[in-house]
Amino acid sequence: MSDIQLTEEDRAFVEERVGNGPYKTANDVVHAGLQSLQHAEAELKRLIQEGEDDIAAGRFYDFSESDDLAEFIIARSKTRHA
Repeated sequence: MSDIQLTEEDRAFVEERVGNGPYKTANDVVHAGLQSLQHAEAELKRLIQEGEDDIAAGRFYDFSESDDLAEFIIARSKTRHA
């Protein structure tokens, strides 16, 4: 899988990063992009698991009306800034 097709916009970005940025080759740019994507996906998975754990432990609020949510946010804001 050594051939990849890039749009002109993507190709220009890679060339800019190699020419003016911290990367020596296009492969370095692609590698950095893949690492960034892997880190972002791992963080998303971690946050999803954290949310699932909170729900399982009963750490959540249930708002039946949208006004309830707004009132909750306003009340929390007031207690944090008091």
